[in-house]
Amino acid sequence: MPVIRASDTAVHRMHGTSFHAYASPARGSSELCAWRIEIPAHSRGVAHRVTREEVLYILSGTLRATIDDQPGDASAGDVVLVPAGSVFSAGNDTAEPAAAWVTTSAGLAAVLPDGSWISPPWTR
Repeated sequence: MPVIRASDTAVHRMHGTSFHAYASPARGSSELCAWRIEIPAHSRGVAHRVTREEVLYILSGTLRATIDDQPGDASAGDVVLVPAGSVFSAGNDTAEPAAAWVTTSAGLAAVLPDGSWISPPWTR
């Protein structure tokens, strides 16, 4: 059974947030990607249009998730469902850091507000 140890994860940083990559095509998964996201206290999420559905399971803290201009808070144990094609951001308005486990299909890309495309390394 393949096991990816926490100490073996690739850590990426973007917009002040840390992405701890566990599963992706580069790590042996052919269909799914999974990572832990850590969002610092008092941080705003960057809006981006996603090409694939994402599921965020909140591990700790509280995230402010905004999907197509509809904000909502999600706390530990809650799930945020992000539809493909929606504009999504995840921020943290609290004084404590927040963390979530994110799952999506391989190949997720996103369009930033300036029109540029990103293909995050943790989804390839």
